[in-house]
Amino acid sequence: MKPTLVIVGAGIVGLAHAVDGVRRGMRVVVLDRDERAVGASVRNFGHICVTAQDGPALDLALAARRTWLRLAGEAGFRLAESGTLVLARADDELAVLAEFAGRRGEDQVRLLRRDELAFPLLADDVLGGALLPLDLRVDPREAVRAIAAWLAARGVQFRWRTAVTGVEPGVVRTTRGALGADAVIVAVGHDVDRLLPDLADEAGVRRCRLRMFEVAAPNGATVGPAVLSGLSMVRYAGLAGTPSAAHVRDRISRERPELLDVGMNLMLTQRPGGELVVGDTHHYATTLDPFLDEDTDALVLREAARLLGVRSLAVRRRWSGVYASAPTDFLVAAPHPATRVVAVTSGIGMTTAFGLAPTVLDDLAGDHR
Repeated sequence: MKPTLVIVGAGIVGLAHAVDGVRRGMRVVVLDRDERAVGASVRNFGHICVTAQDGPALDLALAARRTWLRLAGEAGFRLAESGTLVLARADDELAVLAEFAGRRGEDQVRLLRRDELAFPLLADDVLGGALLPLDLRVDPREAVRAIAAWLAARGVQFRWRTAVTGVEPGVVRTTRGALGADAVIVAVGHDVDRLLPDLADEAGVRRCRLRMFEVAAPNGATVGPAVLSGLSMVRYAGLAGTPSAAHVRDRISRERPELLDVGMNLMLTQRPGGELVVGDTHHYATTLDPFLDEDTDALVLREAARLLGVRSLAVRRRWSGVYASAPTDFLVAAPHPATRVVAVTSGIGMTTAFGLAPTVLDDLAGDHR
């Protein structure tokens, strides 16, 4: 019996489609070239950054949030409803937060004075901030593994170490033979150009490399929420769409242009063991240079230490994350009927994938009708 749905890629986008496929009663097979997920889905902050999105991404993030809350209980992984704390260190950053709160209301954005922040690590120049209470936090390494196990227990077949060499109508060709399929989801992230190069070129897909670090929490501090900074205000669409965000960008470009040169989004989360994940930078290319610049790493670590009001940070691990980037937030393409190529091309896969997947499978169902 051939499977109803074959999914290429066991990262969070592929898993999200498998979760929704199971909900619809579909027979699902997931293919992945590795023996477990090792890409962007496990190399990120584990930050379900709902509130800072805008437009369709915000709608998908809100829908995904509901699925994350449900899955945490069903699949048995830890999820913290701890929100996000956005720290402001200049008057224009405070203005961004005030404007954002005016647009979204107190349910989504709660303005805080410095003495209300209740945060154990604060630089002297932090003026205040805002709590985004809808945001969630998971350990991506734990959550992705648990979701895959939960799916397997519900009959989803995982064929690991099986690379896909071609996708044709009704057939997926792999290094272990051909597999028939009623419908196919190709969710290989930035590697779509390895399988469908013309489609990737048309969509403008490139790779974005991040530099990230796991550091010891200074003084063993417990950090509940995810933490964003003024640099985040010029990256996330909800914040960047406020009138004062342009003033923040202009000021940073005058005073600290090197931060924008490396595409820094200064933020952090805390892992279950207490370590802090800090980062990150953004470098874009179709083919990334394999050599890493130590000066960039040092810049990120210095800025993170300054934000936390400490002299330095002790690095425990460091890594490069790579995700798909394109001019739009999402790539959903149909190279032929009953096949969809799906990628989150803006670095918000953990935030939106569980909202995106049902819309894609609805569209595929229309093909079958």
